[in-house]
Amino acid sequence: MTTYADDLTIRRTPVPTAELRAPGVLADTWNVMVRELKPVFREPASVLFAMVQPLVFLALFAPLLPEVEGGGSALQWFVPGIVAMTALVGASFTGANLTQEIVTGSHERLLVSPLSRSSLLVGRALKEVVPMLMQAAIIVAVVTPFSFDLHLGHVLVGVALLSFFSVGVGALSFALALAAKDQDWLFWTVQQTLIFPLLLLAGVLLPLDGAPGWLQTASDLNPLKYVIEAERALFAGDFPADTVLAGFGASAVVAGFGLWVGLKAMRRTG
Repeated sequence: MTTYADDLTIRRTPVPTAELRAPGVLADTWNVMVRELKPVFREPASVLFAMVQPLVFLALFAPLLPEVEGGGSALQWFVPGIVAMTALVGASFTGANLTQEIVTGSHERLLVSPLSRSSLLVGRALKEVVPMLMQAAIIVAVVTPFSFDLHLGHVLVGVALLSFFSVGVGALSFALALAAKDQDWLFWTVQQTLIFPLLLLAGVLLPLDGAPGWLQTASDLNPLKYVIEAERALFAGDFPADTVLAGFGASAVVAGFGLWVGLKAMRRTG
């Protein structure tokens, strides 16, 4: 059976100079991203299955929330947090597939292929943007008939903000899987230990206005908080420059830090 790595090796075997077209890092990254997206397109039901938890939160939590100031729907406050939560949880699962590839030896075969290691990382991280876009579209489509005011232009800006954030979290998940190697229990332990404090400290489910000082300080150190605040402003149809810039800044920091950590982990592999 020809593996993905074998296929890449065959296709990139040296040919006469007149026919040689070195794909480069961008082409390698594209190839890796397409490879990672194939299971998503072959089984789109997996995206719908991942929507069960966010939709349960919407169904059970939203009715308990008080109306926002000015008489607006609670969904206007709650939905942006759920969209960001879906992006965070989905991107944090990136390393799960890698742990399986490490166990089966598929990852080692990719490492000896002509693909650059940076492309292996960045391609996987960029792949997370597509499911995030699909899931955000589903959530918005579900809530729009229920007292949710759709501001499409602002929502698109919010989704672009989340794209940077998803890439960074995906790269960090990839680095965690490399550190865990074939011990998938270690990956899941760390992932589950970190994910819920990040969500709670960002005020995704409950506002933190009346929280004690130490909790407020911990929340201020959480980059997801600034992403959530920007998302809520955008989904409400507002565009406060300071809040939106803070959200993009937090997303850029997460993306930059995640890619830096992930690339270092890739270079130490093998």
